[in-house]
Amino acid sequence: MAWAEFILAFLVFFVSHSVPVRPGVKEALVRRIGRFGFSCCYSALSLAVLIWLVGAAGRAPFVPVWNWAPWQTHLALGLMFLACLIIALSLGRPNPFSFGSAQNHRFDAAKPGIIRLGRHPLLLALGLWAIAHLFVNGDLAHVLLFGVFAIFALSGGRLVDRRKRRELGPRWDALVEEVQGQPLKPALRSFRKPDVVRICCAVLIYLALIGLHPLVIGVSPLM
Repeated sequence: MAWAEFILAFLVFFVSHSVPVRPGVKEALVRRIGRFGFSCCYSALSLAVLIWLVGAAGRAPFVPVWNWAPWQTHLALGLMFLACLIIALSLGRPNPFSFGSAQNHRFDAAKPGIIRLGRHPLLLALGLWAIAHLFVNGDLAHVLLFGVFAIFALSGGRLVDRRKRRELGPRWDALVEEVQGQPLKPALRSFRKPDVVRICCAVLIYLALIGLHPLVIGVSPLM
């Protein structure tokens, strides 16, 4: 029974992330509360369940897998800043390779920006978050938690690619070829002034996460 809450939280997390996005369920919910209402409710539910799951991992029996060392904290802080930067540069941007992106008709494959580094930047950010926390949490519950997230993030892109390729048909292959054909440096130089604002937002998000971490999770990331 000591592991019951952790197992239950894991089950609720997967159910809450799979059932609401099933086509029939999602369409019914969108009809009732609208697309914006669905996005807000789904995001709030996902965040609440994630906080519960992380907390449940902390309350699970402590079974050491590896020992903590100071370098792990420094590495985790660096990876988390990179994750915040990727999120800030990705959110709200057209991305025809991903689900849920807005205004994909405005996507310019000749100026892909961060998409040139990977078709699924948000999954990359999730993977960095998971790996960062995996380094500094060497007990069994957290290894299972962040290990599963890391595997999901690293393999999820292939699943999304398969679905989007079926959805877009030959256009998907043409887009991939055009994006990958762009020289890396010029593609990244396509950042404009709004990107400076996004970078500043990434710094603020990073500092906010460090400040809120002890209040929400109960542990300071600086220790």
